[in-house]
Amino acid sequence: MSRTEAPPLPEPLRVPVADSHTHLDMQDGTVEEGLARAAAVNVTAVVQVGCDVKGSHWAAETAAAHPSVHASVALHPNEAPRIVHGDPEGTARQGARDPGGRAALDEALAEIDALAALDHVRAVGETGLDFFRTGPEGIAAQEESFRAHIEIAKRHGKALVIHDRDAHADVLRILADAGAPERTVFHCYSGDAEMARICAAAGYFMSFAGNVTFKNAQPLRDALAVAPAELVLVETDAPFLTPAPYRGRPNAPYLIPVTLRAMAEVRGTDEDTLAAAVYDNTARAFDF
Repeated sequence: MSRTEAPPLPEPLRVPVADSHTHLDMQDGTVEEGLARAAAVNVTAVVQVGCDVKGSHWAAETAAAHPSVHASVALHPNEAPRIVHGDPEGTARQGARDPGGRAALDEALAEIDALAALDHVRAVGETGLDFFRTGPEGIAAQEESFRAHIEIAKRHGKALVIHDRDAHADVLRILADAGAPERTVFHCYSGDAEMARICAAAGYFMSFAGNVTFKNAQPLRDALAVAPAELVLVETDAPFLTPAPYRGRPNAPYLIPVTLRAMAEVRGTDEDTLAAAVYDNTARAFDF
């Protein structure tokens, strides 16, 4: 089986569910095709997440054109240092860029602020901290951007979508210090059970992705087991984090049932009950 071949459609869910975090712009095929495959397995809504100014504009435009798509707009934590300090090497997806300094970051944040005011933009994110890909020289830019996104979310009454990679304590510290928005979502939750209890006490939503199915992910499953039912979401983060047994192959919203069924097993509940709760939680988190 080719690692580039899309996994087959799973058995449809009996109860509709929503994908709380996806990147349709990074997936193969058209938006219409992706949404149709998702609908075929009863994934009836998706949150399309922007990671830079261009992607955030695309998310807003796509949500405006498709009722089942809800947009979230932001500068990814790794984008802020790229804007400020430049990125002479670039990546396959993002080309090299010259340093723009604080003025360039302010300009980009102003565009995110304007997009966040739109009705069909339901959230501000993914924002937060990433100490895995960005070194110490980029931390100040990340924190400044994160705090700005928190204020944008609160100003417009939108949900905040958190990217937290190897930065749990600092993310929680900044949220407490700045004052988290009323609706805050930890995308691709990556903490342990102790952190899940901290998030629960603060009322933060925890969204679980396909990596909860990985063999080495017992701490994630322990966190899922203790997370309150009213704060649990499911996501793909597609095209990344494809659930087992398809790990390494392209992910897409239609694979949500695979992850949701694994989550139901961890929580000792049936998939219909979990799907109904997750859909309700996602609609409450993103106000749709």
